[in-house]
Amino acid sequence: MGLSRSMARPANGLPALALLASIVLPALPGLAHAQGAVRSVHGDWQIRCDTPPGAQTEQCALIQSVVAEDRSNAGLTVIVLKTADQKSRLMRVVAPLGVLLPSGLGLKLDNQDVGRAGFVRCLPNGCVAEVVLEDKLLGQLRSAKTATFIIFETPEEGIGFPLSLNGLGEGYDKLP
Repeated sequence: MGLSRSMARPANGLPALALLASIVLPALPGLAHAQGAVRSVHGDWQIRCDTPPGAQTEQCALIQSVVAEDRSNAGLTVIVLKTADQKSRLMRVVAPLGVLLPSGLGLKLDNQDVGRAGFVRCLPNGCVAEVVLEDKLLGQLRSAKTATFIIFETPEEGIGFPLSLNGLGEGYDKLP
């Protein structure tokens, strides 16, 4: 199957915040509510933190957003986090509405196919795919230079979103 590769560029803060604000998920209710404040920048990644209403502790996530250069309406946000109970690590990817859900979200690291993840839900601003960040995948993300997330609009047409992994390992290590 031929994939058309769309080039992507870093998104300015507004689309990232709009997407982030739409992610009402249990591990990050505060970020969804208040959009989170930038705590630190690690290469091309940001750590954003917020204290959810009624919570005793702050919750943080490592975040990067990109938009397709040739499609201003096609953006992707990647969120790496440790759950509030510190027992799981997750990677959530918010893809634009209109994505073909049965095809899932593809991932290539340095042009090597890693696999696909299914979408778990759609929200007003995008559809969310989620994977548990096992040690093997985290190690692959740390050692690779680029990740390409692939969404499908039709079974034959994929859009690749190249994402820099510069700073991911350092940022992950700084996550509380």
